[in-house]
Amino acid sequence: MAQVTNVKLLDDLDGSKAVETISFGIDGVGYEIDLNLKNAKALRKAMAEFVAAGRHLKVPAAGSAARSTSRSRSAGPDAAVIRQWANENGVPVSVRGRVSADVRAQYMAATGQ
Repeated sequence: MAQVTNVKLLDDLDGSKAVETISFGIDGVGYEIDLNLKNAKALRKAMAEFVAAGRHLKVPAAGSAARSTSRSRSAGPDAAVIRQWANENGVPVSVRGRVSADVRAQYMAATGQ
């Protein structure tokens, strides 16, 4: 007997469809939150001043364990979101695999991120 499981990613703030998972840390504790595009942009905007003034850590924050069995997501937007934006805006993008740095840069510039 076959079984299919569908997983819907919902925005942790308002319950709408989430498009990305954002990881962040404060006071030695790591957090992860699923957000839609609007809320993800608001989070990045709210943290921008602090991120700009802070120092980048090359090791995981204290209290957060590195994942050994899977790759962690990048801090940027999900590749599916970027691909959708690229297709809607006539920007050539690969169907599978990594999204090129050029396409990511165009997306970030166009969305103000």
